[in-house]
Amino acid sequence: MSFIAFDNVSKSFGEGTARADVLRGIDLQIEEGEFLVILGFSGTGKTTLINLMSGLERPTSGSVTFKGKPITGPGPERGVIFQSYSLMPWLTVTGNVALAVDTVFPKLSKAQKADKVAHYVDMVGLGHAATRRPAELSGGMRQRVNVARALAMNPEVLLLDEPLSALDALTRANLADEIEAIWEAERKTCVLITNDVDEAIVLADRIIALNPDGTLGREFTVDIPRPRDRTEMNHHEGFKTLRGEVTTYLMDVGIEAKVEGKKTLPDVVPIHGVPAAVAEAQAGLLDERFLDFSQLHKIYPTPKGPLTVVEDFDLKINRGEFISLIGHSGCGKSTVLTMAAGLNDISKGAIKLDGRHVEGADPERAVVFQSPSLFPWLTAKENVSIGVDKVYPKASRAERQDVVEYYLERVGLADAMDKSATDLSNGMKQRVGIARAFALSPKLLLLDEPFGMLDSLTRWELQEVLMEVWSRTKVTAICVTHDVDEAILLADRVVMMTNGPQATIGKITEVDLPRPRTRKALLEHPDYYNYRQEVLDFLEEYEHGAKPKPAPKPATPIAAE
Repeated sequence: MSFIAFDNVSKSFGEGTARADVLRGIDLQIEEGEFLVILGFSGTGKTTLINLMSGLERPTSGSVTFKGKPITGPGPERGVIFQSYSLMPWLTVTGNVALAVDTVFPKLSKAQKADKVAHYVDMVGLGHAATRRPAELSGGMRQRVNVARALAMNPEVLLLDEPLSALDALTRANLADEIEAIWEAERKTCVLITNDVDEAIVLADRIIALNPDGTLGREFTVDIPRPRDRTEMNHHEGFKTLRGEVTTYLMDVGIEAKVEGKKTLPDVVPIHGVPAAVAEAQAGLLDERFLDFSQLHKIYPTPKGPLTVVEDFDLKINRGEFISLIGHSGCGKSTVLTMAAGLNDISKGAIKLDGRHVEGADPERAVVFQSPSLFPWLTAKENVSIGVDKVYPKASRAERQDVVEYYLERVGLADAMDKSATDLSNGMKQRVGIARAFALSPKLLLLDEPFGMLDSLTRWELQEVLMEVWSRTKVTAICVTHDVDEAILLADRVVMMTNGPQATIGKITEVDLPRPRTRKALLEHPDYYNYRQEVLDFLEEYEHGAKPKPAPKPATPIAAE
């Protein structure tokens, strides 16, 4: 008998024309002690699936059972860890965990309850912070409290609904390792909802994809021996093969590149002089040192004296190059980008674009931020039009609208141009931000972690969109990212920064992989994992704020002036 079983389960919300079918015909058996990962895109019904297991939702049809009995509501035998922390802000770490213990074990003595609470607080590594309140904790520490609280109820099944998605990459990896260690020690049945393929492979016995139409997709058995070390797995053929298979399946069923459109760019020229017709704009030739960072410094005054955040940042970029800028949090990546955008004053040194010093913001330098910052009362088309109207003052209204609609089609929003920004998903809003940047026909495109707020599978989709549109324009671009795969996928060169303060360029890796690129093709390329290892090795060297001496800068391949 399966521990948890779904028998032809469907779940719908709403009635009549407003009815939305979220899950369809789910047949699923989860065995006692296994670690199952459900993997899928946002909106595929992953959370609804967990809610059915936890008893927070009831199926529209079919049945969900636990140990052969129908699940009719929540129960302490099924502990749930959600994406949000839901901690009581006035209680300490101990107090938040004690709430669960008091509820589930009311007959225990005060001393027994205290011992149980302390045991699970120590298990998640928070013994030193037991008296702190949530406001005094980092995001990763708050999620650890959530894990301890769920474990303290001594559940038979642990249900994890994207518990790591709001955390930075390093904290996410560390907490995933802790969850695996707890699972190994207690052998509880675990069901994890995630959108991160690497995380799924590291943790799972079995991975099941959830298709966009709410049906269960392909099942993958993970037979890689435990414990699974993330660094070693970069060389493990079984890991690389499985990673490629899972990625290919998800992209085939979930990413439909909506980039074919009927609009063409009109023959109009923006105010800063770059022709809108892409062939004319680039002519297939690269100019040397089109963007020149020369001995760049950023220094902030503080009560304790000047603080140098970035120093001696020296980089020459050709016209049409795509640069990825990567490093740990606080290394000054965004500071460099905002100086290039003219949004942050240069303390020392200079930035030249096309032979002219960068001074102040200008539409010739378009920026896509992590949050697209749309006007919520305007439509997608109106949000893009604001910049286009200013950049193409000599174009007719019809020509300007053609520019707007061309780029909205390119990013897959042909059917959503007239939707209000408030009616768009986070991924769709970021598409508008990308369209708005390209529609300015900038000389330089600056992307500051443009997909950082999105789930990993939506990021894949928008990376494909970005590469497709960039391939048509060949605009010079810099993308700040913390994602190693994203950095390699997009870039001609990956520029790695040392830790701050006094951050500078530590290493540059030239990515000699064919274009146009797709994630599927790169995963199959024999050199891909070598590039990945180079970047991972650098980041590991600088992990946890380490300040090793940066390697000597490689000789630039660009001819001297």
